[in-house]
Amino acid sequence: MNLRRVLVLLGKEVVRGPRNFIFILAFLVPILLTLVFSLLFGTWFSDRAKLGIVDEGRSELPLLAAEIDSLIVKEYETSVELTDAVSAGEVDVGVILPSDFDNRIASRESTELKAYIWGESLLKYRAVLGTTLVALIRDIAGQAPPVEILTTTLGEAQALPWEDRLLPFIVMLSLLIGGLMVPATSMVEEKQNRTLTALTVTPTTLGELLMAKGSLAVLVSVSMGAVTLILNRAWGGEPLLLFVALVLGAIMAAGVGLLLGVLVKDINTLFATMKSLGIVLYAPALVYMFPEIPQWIGRIFPTYYIIQPVIEIVQKGASGREVLPEFIILVALIVVLYLLVAFVGRRITQEG
Repeated sequence: MNLRRVLVLLGKEVVRGPRNFIFILAFLVPILLTLVFSLLFGTWFSDRAKLGIVDEGRSELPLLAAEIDSLIVKEYETSVELTDAVSAGEVDVGVILPSDFDNRIASRESTELKAYIWGESLLKYRAVLGTTLVALIRDIAGQAPPVEILTTTLGEAQALPWEDRLLPFIVMLSLLIGGLMVPATSMVEEKQNRTLTALTVTPTTLGELLMAKGSLAVLVSVSMGAVTLILNRAWGGEPLLLFVALVLGAIMAAGVGLLLGVLVKDINTLFATMKSLGIVLYAPALVYMFPEIPQWIGRIFPTYYIIQPVIEIVQKGASGREVLPEFIILVALIVVLYLLVAFVGRRITQEG
């Protein structure tokens, strides 16, 4: 495989991309859906995460928290006032700082921190506040202190908010339109316009062409996945880990798109195939949308391992160790998928 030829082909794909209707949809659909859903459910103009604090001493934490633009910090005099505020939804999370809190964490003394969570607060607010508290405590102590946060949920915990239910679907759509549909339609159009045959009689190989189309698909898919998360203010506290999850998901989506592009002969058949595959591709997102469905059902579908790490990182603040099993399965699926693409591509080249 010649890298120079791949880069030349990739440049041509970038230039030709805006002429492809699916390419344009890959950019527009996620943004439009985010705006529509956010306006419908009233979350586009929602407030920032709210943190309530009772400082029994003179900790630096309230001052440092107040400097963070993404938070609204409210201080209370007593624990009763704080718990009442959390129960009423005035704040998403409330914490009580002991009188000697700063000194204890600086000396690495084991410390318990009481935290109260409003039962109806959004998961993303909880994740933001949780990671922020840990970061602030580390800043004050100058190290990672042995602090145990004891949480108590107050108020009635409602079903998962629709904003959180719909996020997996929007992210999945962002990754699949760019990663799957863009290379699939591009390959099929090459066949219908008979440019594929003309191209492969040159020194350019089918593998190089697939690499160029797949690379563009990954770029579009990752970009729109990231834009979707940013618009939904759901980037989480582990941006690098989240980026890895998006890249792996985009690579898998591109592999499915390349396989369809190699196998399908015309655009009508491609759309019919996509329609029949729709339930398989989006089933995990539908399971997230309706929590009453047993969640293990989502694991049956390969695309579950695309969206699961993203949602775990964004909504639950998962660490790399916690999403590692899904990453391993996703990488294994990617390897199998691209081996299949290579096999089918080689057979088609030999028959041609």
